[in-house]
Amino acid sequence: MTGKSSMHDTLLVTGGAGFIGSNFVLSCRKSTPFSVVNLDLLTYAGNPANFSELDGDGRYAFVRGDICDAGLVAGLLDEHRPRAVVHFAAESHVDRSIVSPEAFIRTNVYGTFTLLEQARLYWMGLSEADRAAFRFLHVSTDEVYGTLDADEPAFCETTPYAPNSPYAASKAGSDHLARAYFHTYKMPVLTTNCSNNYGPFQFPEKLIPLMILNALEGKPLPVYGDGKNVRDWLFVEDHCAAIFTVLGKGKPGETYNIGGNSERANMDVVTTICDLVDELRPPCAGSERRQLITYVKDRPGHDRRYAIDATKIMRELGWKPAEKFESGLRKTVEWYLGHPKWVESVRTGAYREWIARNYAERLKI
Repeated sequence: MTGKSSMHDTLLVTGGAGFIGSNFVLSCRKSTPFSVVNLDLLTYAGNPANFSELDGDGRYAFVRGDICDAGLVAGLLDEHRPRAVVHFAAESHVDRSIVSPEAFIRTNVYGTFTLLEQARLYWMGLSEADRAAFRFLHVSTDEVYGTLDADEPAFCETTPYAPNSPYAASKAGSDHLARAYFHTYKMPVLTTNCSNNYGPFQFPEKLIPLMILNALEGKPLPVYGDGKNVRDWLFVEDHCAAIFTVLGKGKPGETYNIGGNSERANMDVVTTICDLVDELRPPCAGSERRQLITYVKDRPGHDRRYAIDATKIMRELGWKPAEKFESGLRKTVEWYLGHPKWVESVRTGAYREWIARNYAERLKI
């Protein structure tokens, strides 16, 4: 550590080559004065091509590396002197966590611990004024709260944790660590728990991009169980705006739930996608894409309903979602249809192997 030198107008963003992180980094460089250091290991869902428009931007730097590498994290903090760490890096796909949970524990729990500990050491070496201004923002999920019945109230910040998948459990563990670093060390940590995101740059194993691309190509649209599982959908640009709001106005030690106020059953999402693709890319044979919907065996521990009560962030910080689900979904479908080269670049052999592994047996029922 170099002593009490001042912080810079820089954000250290972890997992910034992933879906939400990419949107956040691009938004940050377009609309804020902050420089960005993007730390990402570039696992299967990370894509540096997302940042082609930042080529030559002297206020953006990409570092390929592991958040579990304490020496690397400490060196980046010491070199770049960020005023905030924005922590997106996580394994995030429930199905993958069921098949192979170890990576989720390593990245989501141990990786978060490593970041928190190195950030604490960096923070302790700052001047008193800079310590007060520094923020560590931990980005989490509504899945830590478990599942809801149809008539239960939405998740709020005081809802007890009840994770039902290895992914959710690993994120719950990381949330508890973030809370502990505030209460034990008084480090200015903030936590956000968001609902299901959708929008540009999402890896096509997730529901919305998978259905868009399969519908476009005339492939089966695999829907788990009866298709009535409900999620609250949040357009990724609204999520990024909420994170900026929490960074600027949030109270250290607090948790803020971020939702899109857009509960939809999975089947309703899929049929809407079918209709949009039909409109934007009419099928040659004239048959509706809804005919491609195929019910498949449900996944283990599939939570029935998630819903976020975002009253706190709206009331206390003045944020609210700008996008309606219908307009956000149309923008998302148009983006995927308009970026075939990006889609092809991420659909590697590893992606194809995963899709075959996860859905092949389910499609037989």
